[in-house]
Amino acid sequence: MIRTIAAAIAVLVALSPASYAADAPRPVLKSDALVTGGIVRVGDLIDNAGIIANVAIFRAPDLGLTGVVPADAVAEAVRPLGLVGLDTNGISEVVVTRASREIPVADVAAVVARALSTRFNLGDAKEITVNFERDPSAIQVEPNAKGEPRVARIAYDPRSGRFDAALEIPTGAAGFGTLRLNGKAAVTADVVMVSHAVDRGALIKDTDIVIERKPRAEIGRETLTHREQVVGMAARANLRPGQPLRAAELMKPELVQRNETVTLVYEVPGITLTVRGKASEGGAEGDVISVLNEQSKRTVQGVIVGPGRVVISTGSPRLAANLPPTQRETRQ
Repeated sequence: MIRTIAAAIAVLVALSPASYAADAPRPVLKSDALVTGGIVRVGDLIDNAGIIANVAIFRAPDLGLTGVVPADAVAEAVRPLGLVGLDTNGISEVVVTRASREIPVADVAAVVARALSTRFNLGDAKEITVNFERDPSAIQVEPNAKGEPRVARIAYDPRSGRFDAALEIPTGAAGFGTLRLNGKAAVTADVVMVSHAVDRGALIKDTDIVIERKPRAEIGRETLTHREQVVGMAARANLRPGQPLRAAELMKPELVQRNETVTLVYEVPGITLTVRGKASEGGAEGDVISVLNEQSKRTVQGVIVGPGRVVISTGSPRLAANLPPTQRETRQ
């Protein structure tokens, strides 16, 4: 609640109503006000306040916050100052906002990361993730505050990753205040994780994954760090969210399922022949699998080249002799 500054009113009680010209514009209450500094003046709340416009009557809200003052309280506060005939214009309360400049928490964390990088040789500041013990809200400073936060002193324990820092925060045109922060910092890297549970064999899409940063000490050699390594692959086992993905947990998507009917393609110089077959095992593109030739009843091995398509290449035309001419396709 915005509180009346009684002392300021007392000083100005001596102002006489006679100070206002008879033909002066009628004072009108505003519905809202944006103020700078720690006090609210008459002119902030009332148009045509005349010579008392700069008189302080209320304490302003904290930086960046908004408060409400009833219209009756405004009228009562200005009455001893000689302002009469206030037109409230049907307004029951005035919304007062304290102007400020916001310094985001991310900017504060970046300042700490740069200090850790340079003073403790932790590498690129962009690779350092800072977590505050008690997450500060965005810092609000006066709109005219010059400069950015800067680290005055900082201590760091490389074994635990804990830091203790004192930051200088701009408070006004030329002043700085001190803000003490502590927490943990670590050199991190991107890791790929699924955003939800993924069943074995399911194809992973871009919308299924998220990128998060984890401490390098927790990242193994097989941990995947780029989404391009994951999108389009299939889950070799059930995947859980929140766990960094490893290469061993993924596989190329199966283009042929076990016992699936496939097109078996015999390739010989100048001729391509096709016949139906039955896959003895499943596999992904490029895998070599066994397929039962349903015409010859012989099991052969071929390479998966597409969905339901297996190729057998040979330099001998004798394989084609076992197939009827109707199944032969002359390569153009």
